[in-house]
Amino acid sequence: MKIRTVILLMMLVPLFCVAQNKKPSWPQMKAFHSYMAATFHPAEEGNLLPLKAKADSLYILSKQWIESSIPSNFKPAETKAELTKLVAQCNLVKEAVAAKKEDKELTKLITEAHDIFHKIIGECQKADQ
Repeated sequence: MKIRTVILLMMLVPLFCVAQNKKPSWPQMKAFHSYMAATFHPAEEGNLLPLKAKADSLYILSKQWIESSIPSNFKPAETKAELTKLVAQCNLVKEAVAAKKEDKELTKLITEAHDIFHKIIGECQKADQ
């Protein structure tokens, strides 16, 4: 019986340690990322239809993201500043789509939004996380 207990503990302790080191989840970031990927990557290849169909949703998700709580593994001031830029940029994308701007302009705008997104998920995270 003791051997079974020791084996069980040997299996459970690593799982417990992994669970303790788990980074905080940020569902609003994940939701935004799914729309960013679905609009930006096709736009990179010249397909602006997904962007035109989802520009409103991209903007709404950026607003939901900025209104959410910033997890502890992100720098609060820098993250909030970049999220503010992202919301403004997504609004520009939405307005450009509504105004039926040329594809070249839409590609430029979504690329700028994508760059801001990557700054948030890269540079705004704390180094020790």
